[in-house]
Amino acid sequence: MKLMKAVLVAVFLVLAASAADLTGAWSGTFTITMPDGKTSDDTVHLVLKQSGATITGTVGPNAEQQVPITKGSITGNKVMLEVPVPDGMFKFDVALEGEHLKGDVTRTAGGESMKAKMDATRVK
Repeated sequence: MKLMKAVLVAVFLVLAASAADLTGAWSGTFTITMPDGKTSDDTVHLVLKQSGATITGTVGPNAEQQVPITKGSITGNKVMLEVPVPDGMFKFDVALEGEHLKGDVTRTAGGESMKAKMDATRVK
């Protein structure tokens, strides 16, 4: 039984080590849903650095305007990021799907929140 546990732990560690590294630049779009239900598209640019399960880096509308990520993690293919802005917070709840980071972004400010869908691809 102990040998089986050791083998399973070793396999898990090998799989974790071979997981995709998010380090690099990512660029894509936000599709924002306004409080009145209308949608609007905007750009997003992320510069990420992964160290184990921890993600650091910056996020912004382009490469020149970036805000630091204060909290970031990856578990499996699920990526969580928190980015404070002067009047609130952006929370990213996205998944790595191939070469895409896709999912939901919520911006809270002044007791209200707006939702967006994000789809970004790695910049080559």
